[in-house]
Parts: sequence; structure tokens; C-alpha cells
Amino acid sequence: MFKKNKRISLLQYWTSRYLLTLFIGLAIISLISAAWIRHTTFENRLELMEFLADETVYRLTDTTNPNNGPINGIPGFIGDRQRFNMKEIDPILYVVDTEGNILTSNRPVPPGSAKNVAGLLDGKEGTKEIKDGLEPEYVVKRKIENNHELLGWALVMEKKGNLTRVNQAYGQLAILIGALALLGWIAIYFLSKRLAHPIKQVAEAAKHVQEGNYAIDLPQYSKEKEIYELVSSFKNMANKLEQLEKTRTELLAGVTHELKTPVTSISGLLQAVRDGVVTGQDAMEFIEMAMVETTKMKTMVGDLLAFNHFAVDAIPVQIESVDVNQLLREAVAQWEVMQEDEHVKVHLHLLEKPVLVQIDIVRIQQIITNLLTNAKQAMDKGTITLRLIDHGEALSVMVKDTGHGIPLEDQSFIFERFYRGENKKYTVRGLGLGLPLSKMMAQSVGGDLRLIESNPSGTHFELVLQKATTL
Repeated sequence: MFKKNKRISLLQYWTSRYLLTLFIGLAIISLISAAWIRHTTFENRLELMEFLADETVYRLTDTTNPNNGPINGIPGFIGDRQRFNMKEIDPILYVVDTEGNILTSNRPVPPGSAKNVAGLLDGKEGTKEIKDGLEPEYVVKRKIENNHELLGWALVMEKKGNLTRVNQAYGQLAILIGALALLGWIAIYFLSKRLAHPIKQVAEAAKHVQEGNYAIDLPQYSKEKEIYELVSSFKNMANKLEQLEKTRTELLAGVTHELKTPVTSISGLLQAVRDGVVTGQDAMEFIEMAMVETTKMKTMVGDLLAFNHFAVDAIPVQIESVDVNQLLREAVAQWEVMQEDEHVKVHLHLLEKPVLVQIDIVRIQQIITNLLTNAKQAMDKGTITLRLIDHGEALSVMVKDTGHGIPLEDQSFIFERFYRGENKKYTVRGLGLGLPLSKMMAQSVGGDLRLIESNPSGTHFELVLQKATTL
């Protein structure tokens, strides 16, 4: 048993995945931002500690201030603890002599701190991390000198945890990331909804088309290029299917009518002969007319079979090299022999030199015959001009008549199978396979058949043939 996959809506599918991607991205940004905030905060607070140490040294060695005296007069200056309190941190400030004895500090000295402070003196200024205790600390050391004489040291100490604590900044970052996530989700939801809506409309329209209803209502304009192309292509497809459905209906009616007519004629003619309504020479003429109708019916059935075979590439072609001038002369001569009137004249314009083409002679003659027959049906009298044009690797047989032309609304459908224009539907018998079959035959030998132009003054077709590689 195959497990049926559960289908979810496009809106839910893309919203959930966009949202997951957004959250992952924001989480990565949050981690990077938190690390950056922690690092910059740590650097800034170390700079504050260094500033405090430098300021202390400056005030203790400033001889212009009468309140400042020798190093043993510092307690009054340091005693004002609030002066050195900082908003984010509250470091310990020690002023020690050259031996490491604590002279004063900005807070009570814990027991045993004197020994630890003395151990920090190594004769070098700078900032150093201390890992001796339970929690790492940072110490900033500055020399206190007077006239190049070392009087003592100013030490500023703070725990590493206090230097990197940024709870308020983390809270602000969390609010910012949360707001971005909410805005991102809203934007993704509405964008996905905007994308899903026309697709859903197309899906609904497809159901209507499946049921045979081609009158679909889809949005005419869309800012998104892909959505516009999807809707336009679907509407064109629906129109095409509607036209094909009409053509199929007309085909059934047309084939029924076209085959019924000769069958009825044959039946009536033979019944007249059988019942003795006509005898002698008249009976023979009736039989001949029945044979003509039989030939017409065989031709129509043959067209249907030939078209079906070409449609599935079931008919092989015999390619050979032929002089195109000779081919055209013979095809026109054969067609003219079959014509009963001389109201239509054919003018040939051949190439100056013999040129070989790679073709199937029978198929190309069929195409030429069909084009000439169509041209004759389009006019009571006039001329048909066939002109050969050499293009180098290929050449064209241009077939132009002086008939009434093909209506503009029919021109895009003339190569559709079983399509018959309004002008021919009730005046000329046939199945509407002549031009589609001719185009297939031309393409089967590497060429093509195209409508160049058609208007009330005439129609112009082009048959493209491939030239032979050698003479």
C-alpha cells in the first residue's frame, strides 16, 4: 500500500519555511550581535578603568592644585567614592607605595588584600588579567612619579564578570530581534498570500477547463512578470482548447457530412441501376458517376490515414537529390493536365542553373499540387506565380496567387488539423487536412511550409527545401 502524501497549501508551505529561515537567520544575527556587544562593552569598560587610573595619577601629581600634596595626602581625594563611581561598573581603586603597601582606596580594604596587591607590582604599567581567585579580574596599573621619582602606584581592579555584564543591552537586542521577527513574519505572510492567490485562481480555472467550461475569469494584469506570464499562458491555452473543441465538433460533423454525401450518391445511383430506373448507356453513366464518388471517398479516407501516419512519424520518406527546376516543371505540368478549365494560368520563374535539393519527390509534388489547388479555389480566374529563390544552404518555392485571400481571423489556424475557414466550410468539400498534411510532409524532409502574407489581393506561401551537399 502506498502512503498518500498529505498536501498543504502554498501559503502554509512557504510561510512556514520562510519563517523558519527567518528565525534561523535572526538567531545567528542575535548570537553575533550579543558577542559583539559583549566584546565592545568589555573594551569600553577597560578604557574607563584606564581613564580612572590616569586621572588618579594626574590629580595626585598636579602641583598646581593646592589641595593635592605629597602621596600621603591622597586620602582626602580618594575618600569621595561617589566621584569615582561609574554607571555600569564600580571598580576598586588602590593607591600603594613603592613597596606595595596600600596607602588608600575608594572602599574598605578586605583582609589579606594588601598581600595580593603587593604581588601585582612587577615594575610595568599596563592592563593585565588575573586568574588567581575564583573569578578572573582585570587590573590597570599606572606609576605615580614626581620629577622622575617613583612615589607609588595607582591600581584599578574589577572582576571580569562585571566588565562583560550587559543585561540591559541584551534585553534591548531581544526586543529588536523580536520586532524584526514579527515584521518579517507579517511581510512573508502577505507576500506568500499575494503569490498563492493567482496560482489558486489558475488551479480553480483548470478545474473548470477540465469540466469543459472554457469561460474562465482570471486577473488581467499582475505586477509580477512570472505570474502575468502564467495567467496569460493559461488563458491562451484555454482559448486554444476551446478552439480545438470547436474544431473537433466541426470535424465530426464535417467528416460525417463529407462521407455521407458520396455514400448517399453511390447508394442512389446504384439503386437506380438495380431497380431498372436507368438502362443501357444511362446505366453505364450512373455507374461511372458512382465510381467517381467512390474515388472521392477513398481520397478523403486516404487523407485521414496519411495524416494519422505522419502525425506519429509512421510513414518513411525516401530522400534523394533532385533538380528543383525539373521537379517544379513536372509538378505543375501534372496539375495542369488534371484541370478542366483554363481560367487560371500558372507562371513559373525557375533558377538560371540546375540546383539539387534533398527531398522525397512524391511528398513535394503532393505539396505543390495542394498549394495550386487551394490557389485555384480562391479565385474564379487569375494567375498563380511560382518563383524559386536561392538562399545558399536552402531555397524557397514561393507560391503566390491573385485570389481573394484568407480572412485575417483564419490565418493563425490554417495549419491546424481539420480546421476549415468559413469561406470553405460550405463551398469546398474536404476535411481540412491539406495544409496541415503539407506542412508535416515539408518538415519530414527537413524543410517547412509557411504563410508569408494573405490579403484580399492574394495569398503568398513559402515552401523551404534543403539543398543537396553535392551536385
